[in-house]
Amino acid sequence: MDLSERATESELLDEGVPESDALESLADLRRVNRWLGTHRRLRKATRPFLSSSPRPRLLDVGCGSADIPDRIRRSFPGPLLAVGVDIKMLHLRAAPPSVRCVVADVHALPFASEAFDVVLASHFLHHFDGAEAAAVLRLLYDLARRALIVDDIRRARVPYVFARSLFPLLLRSRVSVADGALSIRRAFTADELATAFAEAGIPVRIRRVFPYGLLAVAQKAA
Repeated sequence: MDLSERATESELLDEGVPESDALESLADLRRVNRWLGTHRRLRKATRPFLSSSPRPRLLDVGCGSADIPDRIRRSFPGPLLAVGVDIKMLHLRAAPPSVRCVVADVHALPFASEAFDVVLASHFLHHFDGAEAAAVLRLLYDLARRALIVDDIRRARVPYVFARSLFPLLLRSRVSVADGALSIRRAFTADELATAFAEAGIPVRIRRVFPYGLLAVAQKAA
């Protein structure tokens, strides 16, 4: 499989699948977030920006069943408003009550500029191609008072071979198996992600994270 360029096919979960398949796939995604240390990594990344706010507010866009904002809120040493946005009500039905859920499209989010201290997009940006990725970054950055944080898989051969070989054994949903491999093919390299931020006019720090991820932090001036 040639991974020199990003794939453009749509993932099954985005296109729409039967309810039982969608819920099973979301459960797989929660397990993958635990296995890959996503919860711990994003708790650490968001904590400095949230802790310095008198009334901390977190927005997770494309949150799925909102396991990430829930883990961040439950570990936070004080009150924290955690809001999760997803385009599909079905996904949010599995969200915990600790997260305030909103059904909305990323292009029409019902929030004011700088309404949140931190805006988070985890495994979300790779769903957008070309100039649209930069446009989404600008929208999300505008909503953040302190920082926009983007966490995603990195396109590379090793995770793709792993996905093709082991996802059928590790994951329970046929949707997760197909979408997992495709998401790696749709993912950005570090240079491509940096280009998307540059096209959006947003200064950013990007680093590779274990095992094959990218963490981008776009901090606003205090």
